[in-house]
Amino acid sequence: MTVLVTAFCGGPTALFAWFVTSLDDVGMPKPAACSEVMSFAHGSLPADARDARCTEAHFQDTTVEAEFRMPRAGVGAWLKATYPTGEPALSCEQGRCVDVSYDDALYVRVRVTYEDGATALVRVEAFDL
Repeated sequence: MTVLVTAFCGGPTALFAWFVTSLDDVGMPKPAACSEVMSFAHGSLPADARDARCTEAHFQDTTVEAEFRMPRAGVGAWLKATYPTGEPALSCEQGRCVDVSYDDALYVRVRVTYEDGATALVRVEAFDL
């Protein structure tokens, strides 16, 4: 009888404990392939990008982020070719900010910080709803 009670009560308790601990890192950013991240963001890394780091997080929605450096002189052409429908952000604390919406289901935010006369740090964040 005690074995039956232990299995009946302990089994669901153990399963619940496993479920709660497995949720511990759900939604946390994890390293991802930049090609996949930029594909999700409807773009691609510029050919001269360097120091690229990309992450993705999944829970009820998906959020991806890419960060890379590129020559400052190429930022305008890359933005125009990659996000031609992008609009300037309403507020921008960086050198350049562009927001893009795809069918109200995917949003892309691009933030460019000009580090010096030759280099730009580009951050691309895309998320779906």
